[in-house]
Amino acid sequence: MKVLKFVATSMSFAISCLGVLGIVAPAVLLAFVRSLLTTPALYWVAAVRIVFGALLILVATESRTPTALRVLGAFIVVAGLLTPLFGTERAVEVFGWFSEHGPFLMRAVAVVPFVVGLLLAYAINSHRRVAG
Repeated sequence: MKVLKFVATSMSFAISCLGVLGIVAPAVLLAFVRSLLTTPALYWVAAVRIVFGALLILVATESRTPTALRVLGAFIVVAGLLTPLFGTERAVEVFGWFSEHGPFLMRAVAVVPFVVGLLLAYAINSHRRVAG
């Protein structure tokens, strides 16, 4: 279980790092996302989502918030399974919308993955307190 917690924590910090990148250098993050707008890359994104969601479900029992991690993990797995169904065209549309609205919106939205990634890392590595 320690290995799974380490991998889940590492992925949580990676999410936070993407948020930091979006806050500090939104153009760099947009260039990275642009490189993911191909069908093979979209399948890799879907696979990473499924793995991360499954990891959250698996490590939930030893976390501070097991129910929240299970629900979020299930949501992420479903999002990963649905990702290929939306296709590259829809991803390009969403990317275009974001890139048209400038860096302020990108920075504002990038705060979410930064905070969520840190909260996930905290929840994964904190044990529940027993009332007593």
